[in-house]
Amino acid sequence: MRFESPKTTREAVALLAKEKGSAYVLAGGTDLLVRMKTGLIEPDLVVDIKRISAMQSIKTTASGTRIGAAVSGAELGENKKLKKAWPGVVEATNLIGSDQIQGRCTMVGNLCNASPAADSVPALMAARAKAVVVGKNKRRTVAVEKIITGPGETSLAKGEIIEAIILPRRSTKSGDAFLRFIPRTEMDIAVVSAGISLTLARGVIKSARVALGAVAATPLLVPAAARAIIGTKLDDVALEKLAAACSAACKPIDDKRGTIEYRTKVVGVLACRAAKIAYQRAGDA
Repeated sequence: MRFESPKTTREAVALLAKEKGSAYVLAGGTDLLVRMKTGLIEPDLVVDIKRISAMQSIKTTASGTRIGAAVSGAELGENKKLKKAWPGVVEATNLIGSDQIQGRCTMVGNLCNASPAADSVPALMAARAKAVVVGKNKRRTVAVEKIITGPGETSLAKGEIIEAIILPRRSTKSGDAFLRFIPRTEMDIAVVSAGISLTLARGVIKSARVALGAVAATPLLVPAAARAIIGTKLDDVALEKLAAACSAACKPIDDKRGTIEYRTKVVGVLACRAAKIAYQRAGDA
């Protein structure tokens, strides 16, 4: 196995594109190293991106916030501006693993691992986040919901890498929230999860995004759930419609963490709770 630690995104892309065998990107390594140690994968090349300056910073501008692919969950949790603008996104990322894991894990690594239960992904989808994808010949910006195509699979072509995540500028009177349900109190895989972002106008929801995790082969964006609460003040009727839309969108599996029926029911409950938090935050903004 070869280990490379380039200093630029272009160098990293060139290494990945040139490798004829199996190549993997190392950001935090909290998924990659576990898979290597358990023998699930045997990379021919590992490309460490932590020395690439474009992937190490959080930059806020008038148009939004750029989060480098190598920025850890702990760094996100310490960024006051980001926590104020997108608390749901930060909360979701900070649920990945223990405090020790937080010092290493990255939002982009969580996205590219492509688990249906990835904690950060529903919150990013709800936030209209985009991924900056860099390849050998071009750079493109892709909606986060376009990245994961199946369990462990992404839309990234050979030699492509995600350099950063872009979060849009937060509108006034907006709020977001993320919740998950797990069998234990912490450090477990989500049975279901829900991320919601919404914007108010005089107390009425004028726009919304609802995304669900662990209820299908990929995290789901649910437009019907968003429509259920737009134009309302999140009253009981709206919440009932939200829950029903979320449950209807589910295509879960039976496993040791939960049955199909259980996941289908709980995801509606969780979405309503997340919506209430997002609504309160928007009202306080």
